[in-house]
Amino acid sequence: MYKLFFHLVFKRMDPEQAHHMAFRWIRLAARVPVLRTFVAAVLAPRHKALRTEALGLRMHGPFGLAAGFDKNAVGIDGMAMLGFDHVEIGTVTGEAQPGNPKKRMFRLVPDRALINRMGFNNEGSAAVAARLAARSPVFKTVVGVNIGKTKVVPEADAAADYVKSTERLARHADYLVVNVSSPNTPGLRNLQATESLRPLLTAVREAADRSVPGRHVPLLVKIAPDLADEDVDAVADLALELGLDGIIATNTTIARDGLGLKSDPAVVRETGGLSGAPVKQRSLEVLRRLYARVGDRIVLVGVGGIENAEDAWERILAGATLIQGFSAFIYEGPFYARAIHRGLAERLAASPYATLAEAVGADTRTRTGKAAK
Repeated sequence: MYKLFFHLVFKRMDPEQAHHMAFRWIRLAARVPVLRTFVAAVLAPRHKALRTEALGLRMHGPFGLAAGFDKNAVGIDGMAMLGFDHVEIGTVTGEAQPGNPKKRMFRLVPDRALINRMGFNNEGSAAVAARLAARSPVFKTVVGVNIGKTKVVPEADAAADYVKSTERLARHADYLVVNVSSPNTPGLRNLQATESLRPLLTAVREAADRSVPGRHVPLLVKIAPDLADEDVDAVADLALELGLDGIIATNTTIARDGLGLKSDPAVVRETGGLSGAPVKQRSLEVLRRLYARVGDRIVLVGVGGIENAEDAWERILAGATLIQGFSAFIYEGPFYARAIHRGLAERLAASPYATLAEAVGADTRTRTGKAAK
């Protein structure tokens, strides 16, 4: 029914407008006690076998909502109601900003993909921190906070901008993510170079520790699929050197060639980050490379083109302790998380592994002939 509704209604609407309308419905449903209980019972059944411990946190399962859907922390309970085991809000910047001019989101329906050049449109870290502080959770879910650079801030001053957001948001975050991989903020991806990334991550770590002295706030970095293999290795080594808690692989891609895209060439040529099915293979390759480098010493989060339970299971075997989705949710609808959970539980039961933790990285270890570190 959702797919029919998508083709009859959402497909005819501007993608950003459709997103806001659907998200509004989700938030409204989450505000009605009887309705949200019913929806959660249908869409978010729990599977004991999928219980996951990562980043020092306990979750009902490994599958969460990637950053970009709930930029301003307005619908956390609604997304938990739909079955996401963790919700990553943002990207949040030091100062409020409107993002790039519209039109800035495009569907590639034949490719089950999206192109966006949103440009970190959000209300700013002060407003989001106030909202998180005032929040009374209905559903218990892990909340990650993804932070990025304000567009007008020069690259040389990026660390101070990230620190500002960290000081405001760290106390409200179950984990923090430094986003240096969006293609839609000029100069942002330059921060992935280790000579820039090292002082940035060090400053954010110190700011988080100052802001929340009684708790270690897990810190992760999110990287692009467009990094060269040697740069992926360099980020992995830096993460180990600095004692980061995790790496998220990957953000959207600026690549178009070699992806076999079938959509209207005019849409394919739109600038911005491509997400969804076409980025699946490269995201998987980056994840495998990271796991071969770091083993089980830090948490890896797999995201990019996860459409179904088979994709999710493949990421776990490749080395992901946690997995995230976004673009496929647009195409699959409200039963997306339920289907992922059910399929993962079935695959785990049919596997030689007693727990999901045992399955993490099993395929990559076989490929490389290495034991987990």
